Amino acid sequence: MKSFKTIPHIFLTRTLPEAVMKKLNRHFDLHVHGFDRPISRRQLLRGIRSADGIISMLSDQIDREVIATAPRLKIIANYAVGYNNIDLKAAAERNISVTNTPGVLTETTADLAFSLLMAVARRIPEADRLVRSGAWRGWAPTELLGRDIYGKTLGIVGMGRIGQAMARRAAGFSMKVMYTQRHRLSVKEEKSFRAEYLTLARLLRTSDYVSLHLPLTDASRHLIDEKALRRMKTGAFLINTARGPIVDETALVQALRENQIAGAGLDVFEEEPRLTPRLRQINEVVMAPHIGSASTDTRVRMGLIVLENLKAVFSKKSPPNRIW
Repeated sequence: MKSFKTIPHIFLTRTLPEAVMKKLNRHFDLHVHGFDRPISRRQLLRGIRSADGIISMLSDQIDREVIATAPRLKIIANYAVGYNNIDLKAAAERNISVTNTPGVLTETTADLAFSLLMAVARRIPEADRLVRSGAWRGWAPTELLGRDIYGKTLGIVGMGRIGQAMARRAAGFSMKVMYTQRHRLSVKEEKSFRAEYLTLARLLRTSDYVSLHLPLTDASRHLIDEKALRRMKTGAFLINTARGPIVDETALVQALRENQIAGAGLDVFEEEPRLTPRLRQINEVVMAPHIGSASTDTRVRMGLIVLENLKAVFSKKSPPNRIW
């Protein structure tokens, strides 16, 4: 049953899990861009024109032009933790609420990051392809030799919720944990994670695995560039489940081709879904199609957070996950 005197018109740019869709339809006049692909600019401008609210994806650029197209818009509810796709200044000028879905992605994304770490270190995709091909001839002492994880050093760049969840997983493998970020943790927090604070330069030089868990900002764009990659240990691995543009992919391809580092596990890319040329040709890279939060439970919880943010705004309350 819809719960508002005038039913708000909500534009949704991608179909969400069925359990979420049912609840959204119960409360709102929901218009859905029903194609299972990113919405085009033209479709976005057309769809938002009469909307009171929009549920956007991280791939949707909600810039000044898009916001200006929607005179009735009250809320931009981003179905993501990140919100670098939204022009916050333009939204603020119109007093449009901007919300996200924090916290709910933490454990799932950390699971995926550690999975990528294990997959690239132990060459699991290569092993899978070998077995499926029918070319495997049985056990051999030097076949598909990977790298150990147990007891190695993990460098975490960005020790927020997901970085801390990554540190907890590392503890199960008796890994030595190093971290770097703008603001150092308290002594108590460092002890709880058994983590040592280092500068980025020192972390890169000493880590066997470097895992990125920081937001995309002007300061973090291409943080891992040619210079940073050259600082990493020759046998080290880079894991990125944060944001693609944090890594200079052209420099990464070069570092991998020249064996400056041993490999990379990537769930995000610099210009998604386009890949930097030759990246897909490198066996030492394990790639996933931005599935850090892709578990049924997590995606449903994200949708329910979006729902609560929408309901709050149209009940003239402050949304629980308001960015501004």
